[in-house]
Amino acid sequence: MNGPGIELTLAPELRLFAPPSRRAERVPTGIDGASSIGHVVESAGVPLTEVGRLLVDGEEVPVSYVPRAGQSVEVLAVSRPQPVTGAPLRFLLDVHLGTLARRLRLLGVDAAYENEDIGDPALATRSAAEHRVLLSRDRGPLRRRELFAGAYVYSDNPDEQLRDVLGRFAPVLAPWTRCTACNGPLRDADKDSVGDRLEHGTQRSYDVFAQCADCERVYWRGAHHARLERIVAEAVAEFGGVGSA
Repeated sequence: MNGPGIELTLAPELRLFAPPSRRAERVPTGIDGASSIGHVVESAGVPLTEVGRLLVDGEEVPVSYVPRAGQSVEVLAVSRPQPVTGAPLRFLLDVHLGTLARRLRLLGVDAAYENEDIGDPALATRSAAEHRVLLSRDRGPLRRRELFAGAYVYSDNPDEQLRDVLGRFAPVLAPWTRCTACNGPLRDADKDSVGDRLEHGTQRSYDVFAQCADCERVYWRGAHHARLERIVAEAVAEFGGVGSA
């Protein structure tokens, strides 16, 4: 480090964002005397969506605070559950999180999903326009200033991703109330009204159906229902909060 600097300590869960050489406690970090602590933290690789409290010499400061040479800065992770203010809790997931989107919808959580890579600016713009929390495994869109809110998804395993999001945001769960294909609301449907959409074997074997009010996709308790029941039961047992979507 050349010139004036601070000592920067990242919370253990945030150190994965920094280069390996900068993951220790109290890392000497250069400053220019004009940039905010938020800029310094982002320069260290950490998206501000993942930052909770910022402590300078033990005192909490805002992201706009400009650090001075010789100060000790501690960056804490967001608290859990993390409140989201300004709009009802709902999500937007990028192209890499299709399985997570379907599982959130299975639990009745409002989860919009982009099944094509529309680019970071478009994701951030949609997040802002619809007041949705953007979930991504890419730091790029989480740095966009126009973003309404965002969160980094830490795992590439769908089971762990779901636990991460439910534990972080504590959404109210309402299983079996959303279409896993389009996110629309489900409604009960009788066999006669959906019969033209069913294969003969399905018509003969099942009597209870639901249909999406938006895309009209039909659901029934078919061969994969036991697996879906497990996902729902485990989520409800661990995170509770069952209610109306």
